[in-house]
Amino acid sequence: MYQIQRVLNNNSVLVCDEHQEQIIFVGKGIGFHRKPTESFQYEDWMDVFRFSKKTEKGDAMEIIESVDPVFIEAAAAIIHEAQKVFEKVDTNILLPLADHIAFSYERIKSNMVISNPFANEIRLLFNDEYEVALKGKDIIKQKCGFEINEDEIGYITLHVHSAACSEKVPESMQAAIIIKESIEQVEKDFHIRIDVNSMSYIRLMNHMKFLLWRLQTGEKLQVDLSDFVAEKFPYAYQTAEKICKDLSKALKKELSEVEIGYLAIHIERIKSSELEKIK
Repeated sequence: MYQIQRVLNNNSVLVCDEHQEQIIFVGKGIGFHRKPTESFQYEDWMDVFRFSKKTEKGDAMEIIESVDPVFIEAAAAIIHEAQKVFEKVDTNILLPLADHIAFSYERIKSNMVISNPFANEIRLLFNDEYEVALKGKDIIKQKCGFEINEDEIGYITLHVHSAACSEKVPESMQAAIIIKESIEQVEKDFHIRIDVNSMSYIRLMNHMKFLLWRLQTGEKLQVDLSDFVAEKFPYAYQTAEKICKDLSKALKKELSEVEIGYLAIHIERIKSSELEKIK
């Protein structure tokens, strides 16, 4: 049995347990006609969100007090969708995500446009998370009454990715930035324009997704092609080496020469494909 601390709205309440731990429950009608200090009985159809007092966005209670509860409700629904896809989802994302949705609303209301130049890389790197964020777009429109654009879908994708693995949002964003900047360098050096919808580019992004996954899990590639690739495709190897160095620095994890070799193969494929088009 829990005690209600605050009724957020008709569909969400903030409670505390016998250890004075604060929890948010979300469910249709659970806050209707309820009052603080009342006892609250959890039922298994409700969504449960335990959260740290400090989040990456600041103090949790400050967010609860400053954010319209409908944004918390929307964030809860997005997390619920993520839980259908991923084996484990960190529900500590609830308040940072709600805060982000609230900030998006303020930007739209003020006609302030904030672009996300890495939206395409984010979509390709974290496709499953992106699909959840797409559903989040519909959830936000239904619950909050406004529509987010492709740039905002990219940012929500990063929040979902953060909840589904141990990476923080800034780390995931840094990975997308490093990849985009490296590809732009290839374009500049060879005077080409890489089609981000091409199969070669999509394969590169899929490779990068699994590279990041291997960084998190510690799994290693077994076949080492680095010496062969370094000799046959020296420029692609140098570019891959730079990407891996920047990723290692940003994520504070070492990348092996084996990873450099495989990444170089994908970069060479993209470069050759685009050069062939302009012959």
